[in-house]
Amino acid sequence: MRTLLLAVMMPAALFSQTEPEIGSEAAPKMNIVKTNVTAYAFRNVNLTYERIINKRFSVSVGYGTVAKGGIPFSNSFIKDTEFEDIEISQSHFTIEPRIYLGQGYGKGFYFAPYYRHTTFDAENVVLDVDFSGDTVPMSISGQAKGNSAGLMVGAQWFLGKTDSWVLDFWIAGGHYGGGKGDFRARSPRALTPAEQAQLKTEIEDLDIPFVEYTVATDANGANINVDGPWAGVRSGLSLGYRF
Repeated sequence: MRTLLLAVMMPAALFSQTEPEIGSEAAPKMNIVKTNVTAYAFRNVNLTYERIINKRFSVSVGYGTVAKGGIPFSNSFIKDTEFEDIEISQSHFTIEPRIYLGQGYGKGFYFAPYYRHTTFDAENVVLDVDFSGDTVPMSISGQAKGNSAGLMVGAQWFLGKTDSWVLDFWIAGGHYGGGKGDFRARSPRALTPAEQAQLKTEIEDLDIPFVEYTVATDANGANINVDGPWAGVRSGLSLGYRF
C-alpha cells in the first residue's frame, strides 16, 4: 500500500516543482514594468508592461513618445544649414509576444515577433527654390503614419535578493511595413503658374530613397502625399520591476 501511494504521489510532487501554481508561495511573479533607458538619449520617453503567461510565453505592450524638438545628434550627420531648424516628434505603440528558451517565466534568452504603429511629425523643413534669381523659402510640415512587423532577439535577467529587479537587453531587432503621410509646402508669397510648375518639378526631382510620393501645387505652395515602405531597428537596455 505504501509503495502504491508513493507511485501516485511522486509524479505530482515532481510536477509541482517544475510548474508552480499561480497563487502559491512558490509561484513566480507574473508582471513586469520597465523602461528602455538608452532611448532617453533620443528624448524617447517610454514604458513597457510585460505579462508572463506561462513558462515559455509572455506578452508585452509598450508605448513611447519623442517630444517635439530638433533631430537628436543632427550635428554629426546634417551639414546643410537649411535643415538646422527642423523640428520632429514621434510616438509608437508596440505589441510583442515573447518566446523564452532559457529558464522561462520571463527569464533568459528569447525571441519576440512584434507589431508596431508609429506616428511621425515634422515641421520647419525648409526648401529654397530659385525662381529666376528670386529665392523663395518653402516651409514644409506634415505627418506620416506607419504599420510594421518585425522580430527581436534578447535576454532578460532578474536581479536582487528577491529577483524583483529586471534587466532586459534588446540584442537586435528590425521591422518592416508600409506608411503614408501628408505634407504641405507653404510659400511666403503667391506663386505664378510657371513657378508652380517649377516647384512641382523640383520636389519630384528630390528623389528620396525608398519613398513614393505625388505632388500637387497651387498658388500657395504644394501638397505632398507620401506612400512607401516603413522600416526601423531596435536595440537597447531596459530596467524594470517585477511583481
